Amino acid sequence: MNPSLLLALLGGTPMLPGVLALICQKHFLETVRNSSEELLVEWQSLPTVCGDNSQNWRCQETLLLIDNGLQENLVLTKGCTLAPDQEARITQHRAGPGLSIYSYTRVCDKDLCNDLSNALPLWDRPASTAPGPVRCPFCLSTEGCLTAAGLPCPAGHDHCYDGVLQMNGDDISTNLRVQGCMPQEGCNLLNGTQEIGPINVTENCDTKAYLTCQRGVMFQSQGNLSREPQEWTAPRIQICGVEEVCQETLLLVDVGPQSLLVGYKGCSDAQEHDSQVVASHGEHLGVLLAAYTHFCTSHGCNQANSSSVLLNSLPPSAVPVPGTLTCPVCIEWSGSCSGNTEVLCPNSSTSCYSGYISLRHDDLSFTIHIKGCMTQNTRTLLQHTKNIGIFSVTEILKDDTDEYEYEYSEEMPSSQSKAVPACYLIWMMGLWLPFAL
Repeated sequence: MNPSLLLALLGGTPMLPGVLALICQKHFLETVRNSSEELLVEWQSLPTVCGDNSQNWRCQETLLLIDNGLQENLVLTKGCTLAPDQEARITQHRAGPGLSIYSYTRVCDKDLCNDLSNALPLWDRPASTAPGPVRCPFCLSTEGCLTAAGLPCPAGHDHCYDGVLQMNGDDISTNLRVQGCMPQEGCNLLNGTQEIGPINVTENCDTKAYLTCQRGVMFQSQGNLSREPQEWTAPRIQICGVEEVCQETLLLVDVGPQSLLVGYKGCSDAQEHDSQVVASHGEHLGVLLAAYTHFCTSHGCNQANSSSVLLNSLPPSAVPVPGTLTCPVCIEWSGSCSGNTEVLCPNSSTSCYSGYISLRHDDLSFTIHIKGCMTQNTRTLLQHTKNIGIFSVTEILKDDTDEYEYEYSEEMPSSQSKAVPACYLIWMMGLWLPFAL
């Protein structure tokens, strides 16, 4: 497709007269495969607008392969960069047999020039060798490794490697547990390499410094979530960074006929250690926003399995006495409320509430539109609260009569901002579904 036409379809405009923004392919992929599988991995990338070419924007693509003889970890990142041009380059950071690391990097300055679309064998796998007398555990995982008796190492590889490879930059923030065979002792998997394309890499063989925590995001929307406990489990395990702790945050929004639960488990660099808090805004008889947060410092300690950890800490709700005020009620987390239901508010209600609550934490960003009865003598729900657990929050009020319209987005961080793994499993209406956040 013509780059100018593609730019128009993407909503781009020239940054300076006669100078178009550069368009690059953008994609991220991380996968672990058995070494016995064919290496061919294919992907489809989407175009992204980088910026004014006068700023020396270029396109980049980086492939990183780690092989321990039993498994392969493949990492791909494609996008925009300010790095200088670089011809396609294959680098052997460590040769096999045993643990081996190869990378492919390229930087170019033409529209959509970072066009590698598959992982054809850009490198030759190490030739198999006779097994030696030493046995080592074999593992490549971002979720931790099980203790195993080990498998035979190639002859001449008499040392077992066990470390965590940290990869950060662009769209990646991953801690990869690496186990396999090495020809010499030491924590020197990378042979001094600290950067591979836009990815910063470091290693640490003190594996006890890394917690493993439950990880997952849950969305559930239905009635009575403020009264009926719901299951809250996580589908994955995550290796945290050094000094990170485990956390779990559960958010409840209730307006009477409708309610919403948002749960997030994972790692956190917050300073809170071994703390547990329940905070609420509003009241049961009107708009209620309540949150449970838990930070802890032992493996898998973010293990609350039910929303009762929040509900049991809320004050009991009384039977409402109806008043004369009627308000629309609605909760919508994927857009603006429409088709509102009108309800008769309790006699303690002071006004109707309509606002947007925006929550952000690293890669997770969403906005909830809330309408309902207010039983507090204030127009705002959060009353200038800036944080709920790990989330930074923003409240924007909007009356139905206001001409001002609030625009929101659910977006991934740009390639120039801090990012964490982008893909989670979402539990919505009782079903786990893949969802890119």
